[in-house]
This record gives sequence, structure tokens and C-alpha cells, in this order.
Amino acid sequence: MSNKHEERATMIAAGDLQEFVPFGRDYCRHHPNALNLQLRELQPASELWSSDGAAGLVGSFQEVTIHEKQKESWQLRKGVSDVGEVDYDEELYVAGNVVIWSKGSKSQASTVYKAFTVDSPVLQALWCDFTIPQEKCGKDDLSDSNEMVEKCICILQSSCINVHSIEGKDFVAALPFQVANVWPTKYGLLFERSSSSHEVPPSPPREPLPTMFSMLHPLDEITPLICKSGGVFPPAGVQYVSDYTLRVVFLNAEPSIMMTYDTVQSLHTIWALRRVKPEEQNAVLKFSQQVGTPQHLATSSSLTAHLRSLSKGESPVASPFQNYSSIHSQSRSGSSPSVHSRSPSISNMAALSRSHSPALGVHSFSGVQRFNFSSNTQSPKRQNISHSPNNTSNDSFIVPETESIVPELCIDHLWTETIMNVREKNSQASKVFITTDLCGQKFLCFLVDSQLQLRCVKFQESNDKSQLIFGSVTSIQAKDAAPVEGIDTLLVLEGSGNLVLYTGVVRVGKVFIPGLPAPSLTMSNQMPRPSTPLDSVSTPSKPLNKHLAPLDEGVLLSPVPELRDSSKLHESSYIDDCTFQQLGTFIHSVRDPVHNRVTLELSNNTTVRIAIPEIATSELVKRCLQGIKSILPKEIAVQMLVKWYNAYNAPGGPSYHSEWNLFVTCLMNMMGYNTDRLAWTRNLDFEGSLSPVIAPKKARPSEIGSDEDWEYLLNSDYHRNFESHPLAGALGLGPLEISTLKEDFLHSLSLDSSTLLFTHIPAIFFVLHLIYEELKLNSLMGEGIRSLVFLLVQLARDLELEAYIDYYYRDYPALVKTSRQACIIEQVQTGFMHHPSFFSAEPPSIFQWLSSCLRGEGVQPYPYLPGICERSKLVVLSVALYILGDERAVSNEASQYLYRISSGQRKPTEQDDRRCSVTQSTSVSNLAEKLVIWMTNVGFTLRDLESLPFGVALPIRDAIYRCREQPASDWPEAVCLLIGRQDLSKQAREGNLPKSKSSVSQVLSSDVPSGAEAEEEDDGMNDMNQEVMSLIWSEDLRVQEVRRLLQSAHPVRVNVVQMPEVSDHEYIEEKENRLLQLCQRTMALPVGRGMFTLFSYHPIPTEPLPIPKLNLTGRAPPRNTTVDLNSGNIDVPPNMACWASFHNGVAAGLKIAPTSQIDSAWIVYNKPKNADLANEYAGFLMALGLNGHLTKLATLNIHDYLTKGHEMTSIGLLLGVSAAKLGTMDMAITRLLSIHIPALLPPTSTELDVPHNVQVAAVIGIGLVYQGTAHRHTAEVLLAEIGRPPGPEMEYCTDRESYSLASGLALGMVCLGHGSNLIGMSDLNVPEQLYQYMVGGHRRFQAGMHRERHKSPSYQIKEGDTINVDVTCPGATLALAMIYLKTNNRSIADWLRAPDTMYLLDFVKPEFLLLRTLARCLILWDDILPDSKWVDSNVPQIIRENSISRQATELPSSEDLNLETLAQARVYIIAGACLSLGFRFAGSENIAAFNCLYKFAKDFMKCLSILPTASITGHYNLETCLSVVLLSLAMVMAGSGNLKVLQLCRFMHKKTGGEMNYGFHLAHHMALGLLFLGGGRYSLSTSDSSIAALLCALYPHFPVHSTDNRYHLQALRHLYVLAAEPRLLVPVDVDTNTPCYALLEVTFKGTQWYEETTEEMMAPTLLPELHLLKQIRVKGPRYWELLIDLSKGMHHLKSILSKDGVLYVKLRAGQLSYKEDPKGWRSLLAQTVTHRNSEARAFKPEAISAFTSDPALLSFADYFCKPTVNMDQKQEILDLFSSILYECVTQENPEMLPTYIAIDQAVRRLERREMSETFELFQIRLVLEFFNSRSHQDKMGRNPSRGLFMNSEFLPVMKCTVDNTLDQWLQAGGDVSLRSYLSGQPAEESQSSMLACFLVYYAVAAPGQLAAGGLEGSTSFSELLLKFRQLKMPVHTLLRLAPLLLGNPESMVW
Repeated sequence: MSNKHEERATMIAAGDLQEFVPFGRDYCRHHPNALNLQLRELQPASELWSSDGAAGLVGSFQEVTIHEKQKESWQLRKGVSDVGEVDYDEELYVAGNVVIWSKGSKSQASTVYKAFTVDSPVLQALWCDFTIPQEKCGKDDLSDSNEMVEKCICILQSSCINVHSIEGKDFVAALPFQVANVWPTKYGLLFERSSSSHEVPPSPPREPLPTMFSMLHPLDEITPLICKSGGVFPPAGVQYVSDYTLRVVFLNAEPSIMMTYDTVQSLHTIWALRRVKPEEQNAVLKFSQQVGTPQHLATSSSLTAHLRSLSKGESPVASPFQNYSSIHSQSRSGSSPSVHSRSPSISNMAALSRSHSPALGVHSFSGVQRFNFSSNTQSPKRQNISHSPNNTSNDSFIVPETESIVPELCIDHLWTETIMNVREKNSQASKVFITTDLCGQKFLCFLVDSQLQLRCVKFQESNDKSQLIFGSVTSIQAKDAAPVEGIDTLLVLEGSGNLVLYTGVVRVGKVFIPGLPAPSLTMSNQMPRPSTPLDSVSTPSKPLNKHLAPLDEGVLLSPVPELRDSSKLHESSYIDDCTFQQLGTFIHSVRDPVHNRVTLELSNNTTVRIAIPEIATSELVKRCLQGIKSILPKEIAVQMLVKWYNAYNAPGGPSYHSEWNLFVTCLMNMMGYNTDRLAWTRNLDFEGSLSPVIAPKKARPSEIGSDEDWEYLLNSDYHRNFESHPLAGALGLGPLEISTLKEDFLHSLSLDSSTLLFTHIPAIFFVLHLIYEELKLNSLMGEGIRSLVFLLVQLARDLELEAYIDYYYRDYPALVKTSRQACIIEQVQTGFMHHPSFFSAEPPSIFQWLSSCLRGEGVQPYPYLPGICERSKLVVLSVALYILGDERAVSNEASQYLYRISSGQRKPTEQDDRRCSVTQSTSVSNLAEKLVIWMTNVGFTLRDLESLPFGVALPIRDAIYRCREQPASDWPEAVCLLIGRQDLSKQAREGNLPKSKSSVSQVLSSDVPSGAEAEEEDDGMNDMNQEVMSLIWSEDLRVQEVRRLLQSAHPVRVNVVQMPEVSDHEYIEEKENRLLQLCQRTMALPVGRGMFTLFSYHPIPTEPLPIPKLNLTGRAPPRNTTVDLNSGNIDVPPNMACWASFHNGVAAGLKIAPTSQIDSAWIVYNKPKNADLANEYAGFLMALGLNGHLTKLATLNIHDYLTKGHEMTSIGLLLGVSAAKLGTMDMAITRLLSIHIPALLPPTSTELDVPHNVQVAAVIGIGLVYQGTAHRHTAEVLLAEIGRPPGPEMEYCTDRESYSLASGLALGMVCLGHGSNLIGMSDLNVPEQLYQYMVGGHRRFQAGMHRERHKSPSYQIKEGDTINVDVTCPGATLALAMIYLKTNNRSIADWLRAPDTMYLLDFVKPEFLLLRTLARCLILWDDILPDSKWVDSNVPQIIRENSISRQATELPSSEDLNLETLAQARVYIIAGACLSLGFRFAGSENIAAFNCLYKFAKDFMKCLSILPTASITGHYNLETCLSVVLLSLAMVMAGSGNLKVLQLCRFMHKKTGGEMNYGFHLAHHMALGLLFLGGGRYSLSTSDSSIAALLCALYPHFPVHSTDNRYHLQALRHLYVLAAEPRLLVPVDVDTNTPCYALLEVTFKGTQWYEETTEEMMAPTLLPELHLLKQIRVKGPRYWELLIDLSKGMHHLKSILSKDGVLYVKLRAGQLSYKEDPKGWRSLLAQTVTHRNSEARAFKPEAISAFTSDPALLSFADYFCKPTVNMDQKQEILDLFSSILYECVTQENPEMLPTYIAIDQAVRRLERREMSETFELFQIRLVLEFFNSRSHQDKMGRNPSRGLFMNSEFLPVMKCTVDNTLDQWLQAGGDVSLRSYLSGQPAEESQSSMLACFLVYYAVAAPGQLAAGGLEGSTSFSELLLKFRQLKMPVHTLLRLAPLLLGNPESMVW
């Protein structure tokens, strides 16, 4: 065929031409800033870069002056959306100072996503993704990946770069040099330093400065790029990229490569860009620091210094004034470095603060002055150093001062283009892109303007995927080009102005753009006269009109100023241009390709956007093309696709409907068929229109007419339409006869063997057959399958494949007629055909393969096409796994069940016919689980399952059904969705959400209080979750009672009766004194309230936290007059309420849940305006630390608060920050705390006046930050601080006890539980020193740096050199307890034993006995037993023997016993033992411990009531002990709200007179708070750190009055928060989303005290401590079972508990919740129906709603199960549907409903003999085979009760009906056609459908196989039976075939 015809034939029509205007331009015009921007008519600048960053802004902005016309540029990229595949464009538009980012698509108008305005002109704007390694982004979220991608937009200005991330962060980084260009890379940004033209290599041999730099994150330093090369450079082969002749022309992220252009050698080079390896970093740094050569040294440091000096705020511009003015003249906007959050001078600091490396900060400014040279001038000093080798002092000075900046990215050389003979100077690529051709080969293309060439380099990955290999270069003549990614092609604009489509380097065809004149048509006419297509037949493909005189260059200048050098253009293109100039518009460049859309710039300054059409739109054609492509050699595949593309996209292309017909015609032509001659292809209707002209024109083989054209016209539908048209009759046009001669000739058509695909026909046929099999697995593709069968039958017939024809006949008896014309392929031609190795004579059938598996026969691997037959692969592997029980099937890719097919394959090694049997080793549920999890991993969803045919889907549904019964709790969301457990999938979804976003908090958030409640003032307890609490405590109103006891916002009732003799004035005083007493209680309440409301509230970020006011007034009945303390009648202690309001603030702050979203700004925003509330704010800050939010507070703000010098704020802040950084050894916090502890400061430092309480808080803070780390220095200091002596000038004299205690507690925390393994501290003798502090003795001489401090003794306090035990004992005792906690170390414990002689007892304060007993018990943790005998065993014998009896009349036996001492010692020891019992069983609700403690509490209360006893022991002591026991009780019952303890607390609440002081109230209300910890959601933990926290919080010495901090700092009472852990499990019904009751079965692990046991609990309930548990199960029968296995790990359960403990549960069908039906009687009614009995028939569709809430099922019941008026439906069908529905719902598998109905419909169709396809029968056969399969029988044997279809008579009935129908057909004459089929004769048409049904259903082998099996000659039934075994046909088939084969038709009736 001649070239000109080819040229004409292949025109490609481009779609939807639209005028294109960048959206940003329009937007800018209307932007309020438009006046300043002076936007005139903007010209598209031709140097702008295209979407993939092809060519940079070639430095053109450097010459711009302000007044010049505004430049604009834009780039487009494919929109990345989270929601599905929405195809849209994103545009980034830059003009002046404005950057506009917009999104829009064809269907949706563009909208602005973000607009940025900056101060100086924008040089460049780009998208860039930064990857952040996880540790950098603050708190570790629950994401598994160790890198997060931050999507950002970067805006480059002359002095800085702004980075804005999508999340809303913005950064400004100052630039240390002038940047020529920025490129986004896979890792971050790459900068090119602009090398000014006069930067000549310096005369001294000095290394030039690097030219390329990278920045991996906006906060990182800008570091130079290094380059790894062969062996040319220094030994390491690694050096900085400092060659200023290299220009980057292209950078790509995937694969990560970059292309550079060498301006000297004029060569392009490709490099791989990657992260630096550590050894390369070292090599570069070593190389640059070789001290031997001063030059090198100077150079590296000069680079560093240069960068450093610049980043410290010196401008790269030479004049300092200019720099100064430039910074300060800028206005307020984001880019100005001085105004913005980080000025250049801080940039190093920012890098510092993140790297925590103090060494970096040492640079003094001297460095800057020394090396301060700008980029243009060198400093004289610098040269001086590098030239004087003897100047050693200078050298040694440089080294420490400037460390080199560590490089982060490296480039490896990959390829350089070959040097051509004639190099042109300016051949830099103006555009570079990567494109893929239709067969997946990749090319890197670069456009060299000056040569008008597009050079394409082919590249591919090496086999090990480690590197890229570049191949040969192909050049295409081009003026411009752009990739069309959507369809793997590229558009080339030829010099002649034609747009041509290429794929790779293969030309596809010209693009015809409707609406633009096609240049090629008018090329040949010198005069632009109107021309018709026919005139231009002689168009040559490249017209070079030599006879046109070369025109003057001046005429040729385009109106658009071009950067391209016009003198380099070829002559031919001048002429083309010239012709065009006369003609009008032509295409001038191509830009902004996105997916398949591209913008054309026309010569008349307009731009239009066109879409290049897709390769195919119909799913079927896409599949076939993909399959054929995968099997052909690449070159042929490309040619085939090119031909198809041209045929499909010719101008006036086909409609969707006829795409397949066009494909068939095109394909068969390529195979050598003459489709015009073939009857069925000839009649394929292309258009359905009345115009016969277009269709043949598309693929017209030649221009000359022929007779066949006439034939074609006569045969066309158009002709037929005309013949039948009434007009034809009227005109008397007779019908034209088609010559019959041709008809005979048509029967023997031959193929043309020279065509492209002829040799590949068998391979293509086989691939199409596999696609046919694949489509069978998608019930939505029925239409496509029918179309495909026609093609397959034709090919099978021509290849003479009988087995295949038979196979298609069985599938589609109606379509496959016997008389179809065949084309003869001659023997000689057959020899040319390439029969691939994978071609099998037996047609592969996926259904047949499944059937063999189910019947337990051996199976051959099933052939599949990777990437195309994915469903086949999925079905094969899932059956192999589930039915054959082979777990390896899904583990490795190369499975033995599949056989991959690809082009150029060798003959496979024959696999033996393996018989697969079910392996019994693994449990069935395991297989089902594996299957379901694997299917989810490969992306299989419920929608896919629904489109699988029902027989194939059945095994998968069965597995799903089994998994649904007992799923694991930690499966991912997708798995749970697949198995239909919404409860689990919702749980999994919540688990993946960040805590703040989960809907859990909405489920459990309480309702807004009702009107009445809202009006009363806030008591701080309104936000409790009423719904859950009312489930936990449903019988009574204890929660309201607690609220009443703990509220402190309302005035108290002051009830004093006025005696007659009391004057009014005295009466008022009396009332106020009474109020003062009551206020002691009110002030103690907030601590308890904080416990009650712990973590119950999510604050609104826009509102301050409501803090209820502390109300210290009273109301006196009967007149309700107000009583106030401020009246001046009585003396009120000063500052009485300051600690109370601190506690009030803490209580309010602790309401905030740790999962809330709070930021630094909100914390500061809460700061109160008036100073009175400062104490509350201090408490609020401490609370934020305890719930972990204080880490978000900016360091600057912390500093602000501490400088205020407000004591309370400092205490709250220090404790809060430390608690938030528990155990982290955080350096910054350590520094912060050390400032407040003189002992941690160097001895010479100035003495800071730190208030005592702040010191105490700081010491505890150190303990918290270093908790459990056994940090030596800290421990040493704290040990000394326990015994810190009072200083000479009365410093450290007041409240020494609390400081010593704090040091002891802190020391205990630091060495928590380390016991004797204190590594490296043996010389400190910690235990001995503590023992001495505890019992007293000589003070040791203090070593260490603080010797100086304590040189002179105090002038006021005479302690001598003995230790003051009263001060040091408590701290030392508790320190010992914590260091040896739970170690069961007897020797230390014996030190703590209570003394057992009177003499020794007199030496110890009774209170210290409490601490010693507590400490001893905590060390001997495992000895603690919950009974009173054990408690008494702690009391020494002497005390027990002499304990005073109830009647204190008897005198003691011995005179020298001091009764009082003994009595006090006894109560304190018992209290200590009780407290240790509380610690041991904290949060366990242990009954024995509760009873024991309750008994002692009652005892103490009795003692208090008996006066004589009370007076001996002392009221105060008894009250203290009672409070301690009450706290112990509350610890054991924490969170449980136990009534007995509540009653005790209420009783103590009422006692307000006498001995009851502030401290006791504090203790009682703390007990009440612990009892209802977090509203019943929290409990206490007994981990080491929890016990340490509780020891601080519950220290058993209570303050006497509200400002008393002498023995123990009150703020520490709140540290209980660190011991609280969420342990409430709340079942939430997934359908109604409300909390409900559910039965749990909790299994405990065995321990030394008890065996493994199981308990039932009704949730919502507090779980025991998790480490004690083995598993938790939600028990049936009402809810779906659910197992949380803790042996696999606790993180799943922990995350559930941390999110309010919500556990989603799902009611089973027919069950009611426990709330509606506590005893389960109401669902009994449902039970009787569920167990199958006669009532099922009488099932009323209305009752369905009792079983399910699924809307689909309810409407099914409405529409299909209820008779309607005009419906003539038989009642029988309604009944059937009702019972099917009933069965599905009660068996809990509603998804089987469609299967039931499909089976029923198929059987009915068979009965009516209307089966035109046999698919459904095959499916029914598969279903029956599944239930008879061995694997299924085994599964049922294990679990007989449940399963799909199990207890239903549906299947047997259906099977029976099918059998009967087919038997009747046989009797009614079917046997005749069956016999003729078996003998190979054609059967009669009328019977063919039923015959096919019979063959499929009974799995009759093909006639060829039967003949081969030698069945015909058999004489007896037994002989047949043997032969049948070999053919693997079922016995019931044999029974039906035997009479025919034995020739005895009478025995047909069975």
C-alpha cells in the first residue's frame, strides 16, 4: 500500500476541543489585589514549564524589572483525590506575587483551592511531597509506616522559600544563596544555585562551591548534593556537585532520576538520585577535612562557613544596605523572614532544637566575620589562610569551629548521550518527560529545540530491580512534544505543523482536530484555495517545497517572542511556517498534558485543550486487547494496537455500541480474514445509521473501486432498508439480485497468510478463550460473553478444534449453530502458524476445574494470564485453599494450581496429575480464616462476591459463614466487612482513626442537660456520661448522691439554733464560725470531684474551659440569709482558699480527656483575665500535664509562665510538664527543673531565690522525668537532698519535712523497683544511707560538689552532726519501699520491722511505724494476704499482748509499759498494713480484701465512739488511721461505686465538728472520688509506676489546714491520675449505636494463688487488670460471639479501652436486648419458630421485622412475599419466597437469598424448556457437588448444627426436579438425539438446547473422549463401570447413559 494512502487512512480524531484559559488568570483579575498587579492582556510566556516540571524558568526572571509587563506561568497535574477515581486537573498559577491553586474537571467548574499572596515576586511555585520519618512528628500515632508524607506547595521568592502543607502548617526557609531553580524530588526539594556568569574558577586552586543543594524538610538545613562517580575523583569517588556548567533540565520522582545538561560539552546526562549512605557521608567529610593540605581544609570550611553565615542572616547580595532594606521594606505578608515565625537568624536554631545536639550551637559569630564573603567577591582573609602553610594557629582555629554540613542526597551516574560529530552550542533540552508505550516499555524523551529533534532513550529496570538500564536513542523530528499518559502515547508537533501521535517511537497517526484546519490537506497547494479531500490525493508525506524562494527572515518572526534560536531552524520548516502564516492559525506548541488531555498553543495567541481518545471504552474490548497484547511479541503487539487505534479513532468514529463489531472486523482482517466475504462479520452493523459511507471508509483497503464495493452496498442494511422502502416500490425499482455465483464461492474462503497476526492465530484464540472463561466468573458480563462466543466459534472451526466447538455448543446451544461457513486454512499455511506451548487440546474450563476439585479428582494447573484473568486466579487459589486444604496455595506466587501464560514461553515441564486430598492437619476454621484474610488482602470485596456466579461463590460464602461465627477480634476492617460483622468492622474502623476523630465519643457523649439543669450553675459534673452510668448503676441514684456530696459551687447550709441567752452579734459570729468549719470541708471537695469527673469531657476548641467557682458562702435557715466569711466579724486565716482554688482548677482540667484535640493556643487562651483566678489556672496547667496535653504548650509560653514568678503557677507547670514526660529523661525538661533545684546547679552559680514549695515540686518533677531509669547522678543528688542540712542564713529551714519527703519519693521513683540491681551505684551505698536517715546517727561528711555549700552550720537550728530523723525518716522509708518494691527482699524488709521492745518503741514516732509497715509490706509484695489474721501479724508481740481491751479498767501487767505509746503504735501499724493491702489489691474489687478492710474501718469507728479508748489512743490518731483505711477500701473498690464504702464516705462527710480538719475531709472525699473514679470508667493499676504515683498522692499524713504544706505538698495529691487506667468495657449495639448490656466471659491466667478460671460478668463492667487475663469473650446466645485473645497481645484491647471502652456488639436475629427482655422469655417465641417445625409454613412476612433491621430484606418481604391486588402471582410462589426469606433470616445468612432465588428460577426455566444457555445448570451442579464433597462432609462432621442450606429441604427438592425434567426429556425422544450426539452425528435443532443441558448437568465427556475410552463395544454394565471410572464421570450419569451404550433402550426407565 503506498505511503500516501497510509497517510490518508490513519487520521485520528481528537475529542472535545475547548478553549483553555488558565483559571488563575481570571481569578487574579477579580482578586482585590488586581490593581496593584496591573494585569494587562497577558501573553503566555513560552518559557514556562509544563506539568511534570519539564523545563525550568530559564533564569528569565532575573532580568525582570518591576515595571515590565507581569509574567505569568501555570502548570497542571492530575488531581489526586481520596474519594475513588475522580479525574480532574489541578492548576498552579503564578502571576506577580500571587499563587493560585485551583481544581476543576470537564464536568465540574474550576474552584480555587488555595490562594497565596507573598511580598516579593514569585519566581516559581511547585508541588512537593516531603517525607517525614516518624520520630520527627511529635507523638507517635498508631500508624505502622515509619514515614509520613506531607503534601506541600512551595513558593520560591528571591530571598526565601515558603512551604505550605495541606494540613495547614507553613514554614519559611531563608535561602543562603540565589536560587536559579527549584525541583521537587522524591525526598524533598533540590535547589540549583544560580551561578552568575562571572564566577570564573578562582585563581588559587580552591574547590568551587557546590551548585546543587537539597532540603529534605522545610525545617532541615539546606545541604549540598554529592555525586558518586567512577574513579576519576579522590579515592572515595564521592564529592560535592560543584560543576557550575551542569544545569538540571529534568527531575522525576518515580523512578528517582534527574537529567542534567553540560553547557561546555553540550551533553545530556542522566543520574539516579537517592539518599546518601553513611559511608559516603563520612568519605565526603573526611575528604574535606584532611588537615594535611590546608587548601582542602579551607575549602570545606569555607563552604560551611559561607552557608552558615548566610543562614545567620547575611544576604547573598553583595551590598549589606540592600539586604537590610529588602527585609524591612517588605510588608506584613508571609514571606518576610523578619516578620515571620522564623527569621533567617533563627533557622539554625530551629534545626538545633530538633536535633537536640548541643554541639551545633557553639558557632560564635566570629566565624561569620572571618569567612564572610559574598557569592561574588572573595574575602582577603580567606586567601591569606589558604596560602600560608606555616600559619598553623589559624588552621587549628578553624577546625573545631565549622563542622561541615552533612549531605543528604547523592546522585549516581546512569547514562550520557553519545558525542555527535557536530555539536551545537545551544542544544539544551527544553522539555523532558518519561513516557510508556502501549506495551509498557519506558522511554525518556527530551526535546532539543535547536535541532528540532525529540530524542527518546529506552530504559528498563534491571532484573533485581536495583538499577535502571538505558538503551539506544531514537530521534524523532519534532518542534514540540508532550506525553499522553492516560493512553501510553505521546503527541509530537512536527515541523510541518502536523500533530502526530506516537507510542514509544512507533508512529500511530496524525491527529485530526475538528475545528482546526488540517495542515496536510492544504500543504500542496501553493495558493490557499478551497480544496476538497479528493484534490489532495498526491500529498507526499513530507512536502519540501524547494521551489518557493526562501523568504526574508524578518517576515517570519512570529508574533510570540520565542526563546528558541530561529537561525537554527531547518529550511523546510521555514517554508511550512511561511505557508501557515498566510493560512491563518496553526499549532505552535503543546503543553500541560494531564492524563489524556493536552493544551495546544496556536499561532494567534489562543490556547485550546483537546482530549486524545482512549484506546477502547468497552470493557470487553479492553480485556481482549490486553490479553492479545500480553501474548504477542512486543513489536507485533505495538503494530497491532496502532492499527486498532487508527481504525477505532478515525474521524467520525463508532458509537459505543458498535465498538465490539469494529474490533472483531479489525482483528480478523489482521489475522488474514476477508471480513467483507464472511457472512456474519459482513452483516455486523457498525453504526445502525442509514449512512453506508462512513463505515467502509474507515478501513478502506484501496482507493480504486472494485466489484466488491458494489456487492457490499447490495448486502448492506442500508440497501435492505431501501428495498423495503415504500418509495422504491412506487418508483418500480425491482430488487437487485446478488449473483448467486458468489455464494458458492463464499463457502471456500481462504486466509491471507501474509498478514500481521496470521502466525499467531492459535495463541490469540487461546487467550480469547481464557478471557471467555474469566468473563464467565462475572455475572454482569453476560452480553460480552455472547459476543465473544461468535468469534471463538469461528476461529475454533477454522483451526479444526472439535473439542472447543463441542465445549461452546454446551455453553450456548442456541448460539452455536452447526451450519456456519468455515474458512479453509491450507496445510502449507498451517505450517507457518505458531502453536504456542501452552495451547491445550482440551478446552480449559474454570467450572470444570472447580467441579473436579469438589469431586476430589486430581487437577491440572489452570492456565491464567497475569493481570487479566485475576478472577480465575482468585477462584482457583481460594478453592485450592479451602476445598483441598492446601495452605501453601496462597502463600507463594508461583502456585502449583496455576500456570502463567506470557509471550515467548517455553514448554512447561509436565506436572504429574496430583491427587489432592483434604489435609486433616489444620482445623477448618483456620482454613476459612486464612481464606477470608487472604481474599481481603488481594482486594476482594462483597461487591465482587455478589457478581460471582452462585455455584462458584458457594465455597467462599461457606468460609465466610464459618468465620462469622467466631471471628478474631483483631482482624482488619475489610475482613470484618467481608464476613458481614458490622460490629467488628466498625470496631476496626474506630481503631484506625486517630483518637479524636472516632465516633465513639459521640456514642458515649452525654446529652445536653435539660433546661432546668442548664439554668442552675455549673457544678463541674454536668458532662458525665449519664447513659453509661445509668447502665452500670441501674438500681439506684448513687451517682446523684455523689454529685451532691462533691459539689462545691453552691452555698452550704449553716444550721445554728439561736439560744435565748445568745445576743444577735454573738449569734452572727457563731454562724460564721460554723461556716468556717464547713468551709474546711468545701475546700477539700475539688480533689474528689477531679477523680469523679476524670477524663470525661471533650472541650470545644473555641470556648474556654468552664471552671465551676468555689463557693465559700453559706445560707442560714429559716430565712435563707447569706452568711459570709468576709464580714470581718471573725478572724479568717489569710490565703485560706488559695490551695482550694488550685485543686478546683486541677479538677476542672482533669475533665479533659487525653484524646481531646487541644493546642498551645487554646491553653494560653484559657488564661484568666483577673489575677484572683491565677491559682485555678495554675491547677489547670497541672491537670493538662497529667492528661498529657501540656507537651503541646510551646516552650516560649512555659518560659513566660515561669518568669511571672507566681508560686502556684510554677508548681502546677513543673509538676504538669514532668508528669507529661514521665520516664523520658527529656533533656529540655531536666534543664527546666534543674534551675529550680539548687542542688542540681553548679556550686558557683548565683543563688536563685526559689520558693520552697516550687523546689519541692521540681524535685518530684525530677523523680517523674527519670522514673525507673536508675540514673546515677540524679540518684546521688536526691540521696544527699533527703538529709539536706539547714543553711546558715535560715535558708531551707521552714517545711524541711516536705522537701526531704519529696527527695525520698523522687529517689524512689528514679530507682523504682531496681532493688539490688542498681547498676553502677554500689559505691553510693543507697540502702545503708537510707537506713541511716531512717534510724538516725552521725551525719556523714558530704562529698561532691556541694561541699562548699554546707560548710558552715545553721545559726538558728542546733542539730549538731546527728541526722534529724524527724525530718529524714519518711522520705528514706518510702524511698526504700519504692527501690525494693515487689522484690520480696527479706533482709531490707527486716530493717523495716516494727520494734518489739518498749525501749525501742519509745524512739520511733507512731506515725513512722505506719510508713515502715507500709514499706515492709510493699517490699514483701507476694506475702500480702487479704485477711485480718495477716494484718494482725504485722503488730509486734509486745503490743498485741498489752493491747487495751474495750474496758480500759484493767491496768497493764508491767509498770514500765506506756499504754499510750502501745495503743498508738498498734493503730498506726494496723493502718499501715491496711494501706499496703489497698495497694496490693488496688482496682481489683477483691471480696476478701474488701471484707477485711471493711472490718477494720468499722473497728476504728467503734474505737472513736468509745471515749476512754479514744482518749488514750488520741482522736487525731484514730481519725488518721480511719482515713487511711477508708482510702485503702476505696483503692480496692476503685471505680466500682460500692455502696457500703459510699455509705462510710457519706457518714464521714457529715462529720464536720471537733477533730475533723481540712486534711481528713480531703482524705474522705478522695476516697469517695476513687470509688467513682472517672464516673466508673477508670480503675487503678498495680504497676510499679502506679504504686509510686499513689504513694505520692495518698501519703498518709494529711494537712491540718488548707494552706498546710509542711509535711507533704498538697499538689501531689493529684498524682493518682498516673495510676488510673481505663478499664470499663461498654458494649454498644452496632445497629442502634447505643450502649447496652452484654454477657462477657472473662478467663484469668493461672497464678501461684489460683488455677486458670473463667468468670461471667455482665458488661458494662470494669475489667480486672489486663495482665491477669487470658481472654475475653462476648457470649451468645443474644449477641454474635466475639473473642478478644490477650495472649496474642494487649494493644487491641488497650486501644478499645482508651477510646471509652466501646466494644461494638450485634444482636442475633430474633433476639431482644437484655434491657427490653432481662430474662430472655420474650424471645422464646422466636426460639420455637427457629427450630424447624410446621409453623415455618405459616410464617407471616410482617414478622420479619422482629428478626432483622436490614432495609433490603424488609422491602423484599413487602414486594415479593405479600400478595398484591392486581398480581396474578400464584400463591405458591409467594409462599416459596416467604419461606426462603424466613430461612435466610433465621439462619443468619440473608446474603444467600439471591442464590436461592437464582436456583429456583433456573429450575423453572428448565421445566419450561427455555434454557438457551447452560450456565445456571452448571452452577446448580457445583452447588450439589460442594455439599457432597469430602471436605464439606468433614466440616459438617465437626459442627453439624450450622451451615449454609443445612437444615433445609430446598436443595433436595431442586435436585429432584432437575433430574425428573431431564429424565422426562430422555423418555420423550431425547435419547435419539443423545445417541446421535454420542456417535458424532449432528442432532436435530429443536432438541439441541435440552441436549446441552443434559450434557452439562450430568458431566458427560466429549464424544472424542468417549470414543477414545472405548465405551461403544462394551457388553456388560460392570465393564462400563470400570471404563467410566477412567473418564471420571459420576455414577448417576452412567445410569442414564448405560442403556444407550449397551444398546438396550427398554431399560431406560429407572
